[in-house]
Amino acid sequence: MNPTAQIIVLDAGGQYCHLIARKVRDLGVYAEVRASETPARELASARGIIISGGPSSVYDPDSPTVDPAIFDLGIPVLGICYGQQLMAHLLGGEVRKGDTGEYGLATLDLQDTLDPLFEGLAGTQQVWMSHRDVVGRVPEGFTVTGRTGTCDIAAIAAPGRGFYAVQFHLEVVHTTRGNQYLSNFVFRVCGCTPDWDPRNRVPMLEQEIRDCVGKRSVFFFVSGGVDSSVAFALCTRALGADRVRGVYVDTGLMREGETDFVRRIGNLTIEHAEEQFLTALAGITDPERKRHIIGEEFVRVQERIIESRHLMNEQWILGQGTIYPDTIESGGTAKAALIKTHHNRVAGIQKLIECGRIVEPLKSFYKDEVREVGRELGLSSELLDRHPFPGPGLAIRCLCSEFDAPVRATPEGLIVPVHSVGVQGDSRTYAPVLAIDALDHARATELINTIAGVNRVIAPVETNTPVADMQVRACAITGERLERLRKSDGIVRRLSHESGYDHQVWQFPVILIPLGTENAPDSIVLRPVDSVDGMTAQSVLMDADLRRAISAELLRVEGVAGVFYDLTHKPPGTIEWE
Repeated sequence: MNPTAQIIVLDAGGQYCHLIARKVRDLGVYAEVRASETPARELASARGIIISGGPSSVYDPDSPTVDPAIFDLGIPVLGICYGQQLMAHLLGGEVRKGDTGEYGLATLDLQDTLDPLFEGLAGTQQVWMSHRDVVGRVPEGFTVTGRTGTCDIAAIAAPGRGFYAVQFHLEVVHTTRGNQYLSNFVFRVCGCTPDWDPRNRVPMLEQEIRDCVGKRSVFFFVSGGVDSSVAFALCTRALGADRVRGVYVDTGLMREGETDFVRRIGNLTIEHAEEQFLTALAGITDPERKRHIIGEEFVRVQERIIESRHLMNEQWILGQGTIYPDTIESGGTAKAALIKTHHNRVAGIQKLIECGRIVEPLKSFYKDEVREVGRELGLSSELLDRHPFPGPGLAIRCLCSEFDAPVRATPEGLIVPVHSVGVQGDSRTYAPVLAIDALDHARATELINTIAGVNRVIAPVETNTPVADMQVRACAITGERLERLRKSDGIVRRLSHESGYDHQVWQFPVILIPLGTENAPDSIVLRPVDSVDGMTAQSVLMDADLRRAISAELLRVEGVAGVFYDLTHKPPGTIEWE
């Protein structure tokens, strides 16, 4: 039985809203997420309220708001990002569009103050931003306590009323002192007492599975990745092996050696459906269409297997390893923007959810929490320490183009007309890529913040042809291009493993883009990132010798014209390109 929530997080549609509540619970205090418009009278028993970030502008006609009466409850309130802007707006301040956006890493200068939220945190520190609007004037009674080089009002306080707000995201791991801010708010400002133990979640999850499934049995599509494998193991432990079956579907979109790895983990049957998926994807270039098609094909495979094995629908339900980032990026809460539709959130799956025929034991968890659950279950480190791999497989790492188009020179660099998905100000972007001539993260961040219409920056590691002489060509997914990507990905994973680099990064996507020459039509983009939960990520540079070794082998792959390095953090670029 969950305790009464001491902290209520009001959901304004932010990508990190649920993460705020998770971080508070990690401090040992129970927190819940509620709709932003929840009436103040329903919040009166809480010790503190946090208003989340969100993709809207406070001046948009349908933008999320809160009941203004929350500011009369005598309860401390903390606003984060959009929450700061909304607090300023409702209390008589002014919000305006910033001269530039601010996405990813920023340096905060926090003044020395005795305010209980900020005390002990003064000085220069790394924070994580994702906004374009800014507070232009603070409400009466507030003081400005922090600023960045781009944002003059990055933290504000009215300690006499218990009101605080920050423009940065203190809940993400890349705000280096974020946990201290939250701890100060929860304990020093709100006076909360510990009432929650975030460990030993397995018994609770097992009971939730039994309650959801009832007397039915569960059928899993297991990818061999961490999420689906942990969910499969949880259901097996909760229900017994005779009520849980698992099938691995080889879609033809898997990495080199993936099917052999899955065979070794046992207790699964292999279903070959390569031709079905590749036929359905023929001629498709749009990333959302790819994701929808793959998700719907998975449903068709499920239906075919259930029919062929005479599994009655009412006796079986589908199990999935969905985790929280899948849900929020798919626009899965009331005000969240759609960033990209995950294959486990397409229309066919939504229909099953509505009919009560899905069990997703990990849907409220993040990747690091899933690994912790897996360790509690006794799963091997070989499985749990694997880099995340997307459900749609190599399809969303094999980028396509509807048109032939040349690269375009600008004073800042070369605009490469290959579009990728980004997340800026908690909203989806789909924009071309900027290629610069040096592996410079600071320069990349500055350019994204100042150039409209660009959400990702790359730099060449080595190319067979000058980048300015390359062009993007019209193409879709083909067996030949997938094999080119599969071979390249295999090279990167082998050399990363041999050098130990795969243990230094959280994930290392390898992307194929249709940029090249007539004889070598594609290029490879390296995308190593550091993260904890996948909600934010930092692009990291590898050792120059390893970079050169990887590049040398990749340039020997037939059809590869160049090797590039992705310098973009998340935000503004998603970890995957599509």
